[in-house]
Amino acid sequence: MRRRPMSPVRRRRTIREGLLFCLLILPNLAAILVFSYWPAIYNIVLSFMDWDLVAPMPEWVGLENYIDLFTDPEFWSVMLNTLVFTTVTVVGSLVGGVLLGTLLATKVPFTGMVRTFAFAPHMLPGAAVGMLWLFMFDPSFGLSRFLFNLVGMDSPQWTTTSDWSLAAVTVAYLWQRLGFVTVIYYTAILDLPKDILEAASLDGAHGVKMLRHMVLPLLSPITFFLSVTGVIAAAQAFDLISILTNGGPGISSSTLSWMIYEEAFQKFDIGKASSAATVLLVLLLVLTFMQVRFGEKKVNYAS
Repeated sequence: MRRRPMSPVRRRRTIREGLLFCLLILPNLAAILVFSYWPAIYNIVLSFMDWDLVAPMPEWVGLENYIDLFTDPEFWSVMLNTLVFTTVTVVGSLVGGVLLGTLLATKVPFTGMVRTFAFAPHMLPGAAVGMLWLFMFDPSFGLSRFLFNLVGMDSPQWTTTSDWSLAAVTVAYLWQRLGFVTVIYYTAILDLPKDILEAASLDGAHGVKMLRHMVLPLLSPITFFLSVTGVIAAAQAFDLISILTNGGPGISSSTLSWMIYEEAFQKFDIGKASSAATVLLVLLLVLTFMQVRFGEKKVNYAS
């Protein structure tokens, strides 16, 4: 059957709609290209250059920056810090969030007030959270001194010793993110299909058994989303490190994001900073792909 030719009126209307659509998406597309893709591409180019922000033009050095980076023992210590920090904060926020979200969903007294207080840290700027925890970690006047004195112990030097500095940053970041994860889980739990949960309850599923075999599988899309975004956010954490420990003592609390800042704006080694940023970009892309590729097999979207 031959297709009828488009009438001139309809053709003009289609062209106008196409032009209008292009005009509507052009600003957004331009913003994405200018502020997202171009900086990433330019950073990759700079990773093959030697530049100190003073010389008029960068100098091409090939893979020298990557060789220096991967042969630097401090880089691998920073990578280990990043792995520990990311793992603890992501897993801790997921476990704590689902437990607190489940508790809030049971309609405990003052649920609204608790929900507000739980979400409040997420709304605070990172610098404010850092200053708050800097006071609480103070071994002479802070909350840490009071709590440890209750059990007859002296408060650790949280932010000034290499044994505790990474733990201090991890605790502060986990506290800030936990409220966000809790509220997301709480909202998702309220939206779970009631008929399925009631049927499971009639079959004898209660308490931990209900949580493990019914609630957690139904929450798997939310868990998948929070794990992906949590890894990306934790790997780029900067403000709390800057306020609490400044990456020290030494490199004991430095993560890859802090190392990038330090190499670029304290040591003025733009090439090495760009190569570290490219490594971080590749790691996040690989981790996100692995989470999407293998996590979806465990995700139940039926609900």
